[in-house]
Amino acid sequence: METNELLKKVRKIEIKTKGLVQQIFSGQYHSAFKGRGMAFSEVREYTYGDDVRSIDWNVTARFNHPYIKVFEEERELTVMLLIDVSSSNLFGTQKQFKRDLITEISAVLAFSAIQNNDKVGVIFFSDQVEKYIPPKKGRTHILRIIRELLTINPVNKQTNIGEAMRFLNNVIKKRCTAFVLSDFFDNDYEHSLKIVKKKHDVIALRVYDERETELPNVGLMRVIDQETNREMTIDTSVKSNRNAYRNWWLNHENQTDDTFKKFAIRSTKIKTNEDYVRPLTKLFQKK
Repeated sequence: METNELLKKVRKIEIKTKGLVQQIFSGQYHSAFKGRGMAFSEVREYTYGDDVRSIDWNVTARFNHPYIKVFEEERELTVMLLIDVSSSNLFGTQKQFKRDLITEISAVLAFSAIQNNDKVGVIFFSDQVEKYIPPKKGRTHILRIIRELLTINPVNKQTNIGEAMRFLNNVIKKRCTAFVLSDFFDNDYEHSLKIVKKKHDVIALRVYDERETELPNVGLMRVIDQETNREMTIDTSVKSNRNAYRNWWLNHENQTDDTFKKFAIRSTKIKTNEDYVRPLTKLFQKK
């Protein structure tokens, strides 16, 4: 991509997403994600009505009088974007590719974070970690992230969400809010998700294209798996073939939803041809 063209695309995304952040998302982001962690502030004497679970027994024993630990909300967060750059996201039949949608949503989240004085970092992943951008603040940092989103050329094509989560757990020691942006065409990340969820607040943003949900009745169709380069021809005029594909999709949906419910992961689904404002707004309103 030429430098001038890249700068124009970066500027276009900045203008659109910053406008959405200022008009719609800023307050909702703040109420949804700020203060989710608690930091120790001080010890003070116990007074009637205090939660007995907050009693500091060591200090109480030392002074022979009950004292409690006081905590305050951590006002500054670290936001991590785990962005799937595998080849399955180079697909879209209507408005845009899945990767284009992921890029724009990532920009919205990044600008929402810096609007609230949070740090933002990124892990780009396929079936390995392709690139890591450590968390920082500021507009210049966000513009760098957008440039990387537009220009990253992953080495590998397949998907391994668990690898990205293991990397997150290793490099981010303090609790963070981690958004995973992916189509979740991977069934082997449950163990890693279980470990990461104990330490971080994980939120799943699932992107998909309407055409992925079922096959059209158009006769012979040649399809290519973009992650494995496997090719095959399907006779879509045969109802059993269409039903088999539809069942595969529904099983994938149910399995993914069950995994998120099992670990209390907040999530939303966004199609390539729909406005992402409404699903993101609903996500931000979830408590």
